[in-house]
Formats: sequence, structure tokens, C-alpha cells
Amino acid sequence: MGMFTSMDISATGLSAERYRMDIISENVANANTTRTADGTPYRRKIVTYRTQDTDNSRDFGHVLDEIVGDGKTAKTFKARENAIGYGVKINKITEDTETEMKMVYDPSHPDADENGYVTYPNVNIITEMTNLIDASRSYEANNTALSASKSIAMKGLNLIES
Repeated sequence: MGMFTSMDISATGLSAERYRMDIISENVANANTTRTADGTPYRRKIVTYRTQDTDNSRDFGHVLDEIVGDGKTAKTFKARENAIGYGVKINKITEDTETEMKMVYDPSHPDADENGYVTYPNVNIITEMTNLIDASRSYEANNTALSASKSIAMKGLNLIES
């Protein structure tokens, strides 16, 4: 593990949380969008993460075999070290198909169906605000970790200089 690895990890966390906040903002902005470019109501988007591995070809079973191995401590430590990802990255952005769309009776609306109901997006503002607070706190935590890593590196450089 290099001197700047912790900073790199924090930086990936900062980028991922910023992107998550962008998607949450998009959900809030489209909370009342009844027609998108394809003619359907907007669907809430969800961001999922995964570890940013240095070796993407390794599967969990292979790592588990190394960890269990013959039970030697050194082998267990090495396998655990190899299994650690270096940060986080966006895995995918999916549309929320689990939550039902809101049906509101408004026969005068241009997007109303033959029964007078308008299909509104499945965006719940309370859920989005809660997710936004969570993303914001995660961003702050990554920023604090980055600052701590930077401070440790500076103190190390100051010791070398003395």
C-alpha cells in the first residue's frame, strides 16, 4: 500500500458521493415529470456502487479459497490484502421498478388516461431528501479522511525535513 493510497480511496468516495447527489437532484427535479422523451413518466434512478478492484478477474470464491487455505496466518493476511479494493466506483444506475407510480385523478391534465388518471413519477421527496443527507454525510466523512491523510503526510514530510 503506497503513501497516497488512502488519499486515492477518499477521492473515489468523494467522486461517487458527488455523483450520487447529482442523481438524487435529478430525481427531485423530475418529481412531477409526467412525460419524458419516450412518452412515459419519469422513473426514479438509483445509484449502486462496487469496489474499485486492482484485479477485476478475481471472483469471491477464489479469494475465499485463499483466505481459508491451510489456515496459516501469513497466507490469510496476504489473501485479505489481495482482496481489498482500492476505493469505490459507480457500478450502475438503474431505474426503480419496485416502487409503484403515483396515480392522481386529474381529467383536465394533458397526460390523463381515458379514466382521467395521470401517472406521476415514483419519486418520494422525503426519501430523496433522506438519501441526500446520507450522501452529504458520506461526502463529509470522505473529505475528513482525505484531510487526515493529507495531514499525516505533511507531518511525515516535516519530520524528514527536520
